[in-house]
Amino acid sequence: MVRCKWNTDVDCSYFCKYFSFVAQMAFTLRLLFLLCGISGLLTGAWSWSFQNIQAKDNNCPKGWTRLDCFCYIFQRDPRNFADAESVCNILEGNLVSIHSFLENAFVRELAAAGGNVDQIWIGLTDALMPTDYIWTDGTINNFENFIAPPPDNDNDCVELRQSDGQWRTDECTEEEQYVCIRDVMY
Repeated sequence: MVRCKWNTDVDCSYFCKYFSFVAQMAFTLRLLFLLCGISGLLTGAWSWSFQNIQAKDNNCPKGWTRLDCFCYIFQRDPRNFADAESVCNILEGNLVSIHSFLENAFVRELAAAGGNVDQIWIGLTDALMPTDYIWTDGTINNFENFIAPPPDNDNDCVELRQSDGQWRTDECTEEEQYVCIRDVMY
């Protein structure tokens, strides 16, 4: 996923196309490493974990953790879905959007590092049109990890279960912890 934002009159479409190609290549390489890692895990020859790297030059605000071109922060103060999104907006981001197995595992680990967490809000909702799930940051919905096909009920907001990383719907008025995402600062 590449977001190109320039405040200029210059046509930057070439750069967006180029960076999209680079992002696709990076995704392919990550997938290859993931497959190799899975085979290593099955044989017991390899393991992995995410590390919270707080380098000075990681281009994320203090307290945020970087993965690829994005910064993430776990918020311990439970809020309902709308209030959680508002807090993320104030922090110049959105509730987290998840676009791969790797990112789902990363968000799960980030929440686990936050302490005793059952489930967290992610930025997926069908509040505008039932069964048509969209991310609050406007990115396309190209990855889902629901426990089962999402139910057609009155629960319009989606949470990630920390225990297994799977998603389920819940009432948007429930107060839960959450993860925000924002672009890396350059």
